[in-house]
Amino acid sequence: MIELSSVDKTYNAGKANEYRAGRGVDLRIKPGRVTALRGPSGSGKTTLLGLIGGLTRPSSGRVRLDGRDISALPERFLTELRRATFGFVFQQFQLIRGLSVLENVMLPAAPTGEPHRQVVERAMDLLGQLDLADRADTPCQRLSGGEAQRVAIARALINDPPILIADEPTAHLDSALSLQILAILGELRAQGRTLIVSSHDPLVFDAGLVEHIVDLRDGRVVAEQ
Repeated sequence: MIELSSVDKTYNAGKANEYRAGRGVDLRIKPGRVTALRGPSGSGKTTLLGLIGGLTRPSSGRVRLDGRDISALPERFLTELRRATFGFVFQQFQLIRGLSVLENVMLPAAPTGEPHRQVVERAMDLLGQLDLADRADTPCQRLSGGEAQRVAIARALINDPPILIADEPTAHLDSALSLQILAILGELRAQGRTLIVSSHDPLVFDAGLVEHIVDLRDGRVVAEQ
């Protein structure tokens, strides 16, 4: 269970460009379900994903994971928790140019100290599941948008996290590729993973994948269903 209690997030506090991206957010996300954050650009979707996944800390309020307050953890412990618990798929993919597909997928496992051969085997297995095994040695900048998104998903799964966070996973894809990505997310859900996505794409909400919708506006939760 992920719980947010009275969470505020303010950027550049006390400055002329102060911006409140989260305003008194109370939210519970049950494990093993697909939760989607919905709202227009600037509604706070990406900020909320970052707060849930420990990428950013709340200015006030608490974020709890299975009853444990993760918002107050020292950075070293928070980094270890993120690595073991969350996989992240970013809106702009954030693949490292100049590295191959395989190297990009393996990258989050580097700090774990796991034997290199085991990481390679797991990465190749993930690429095979996503029909990318033949692209393992390809520099990531040569990938199509759909391929890059699948590589980003493989990278997010390399440490076998129970929770996958995806920011606008279909934003840069056409309808056919979007449905392909949603099918992959459905398979991950069937494996028992918790999925938390942000989107304003109607395809995401019409695909029968999402079980919990959180509507956001101006940094606030305005509705849930």
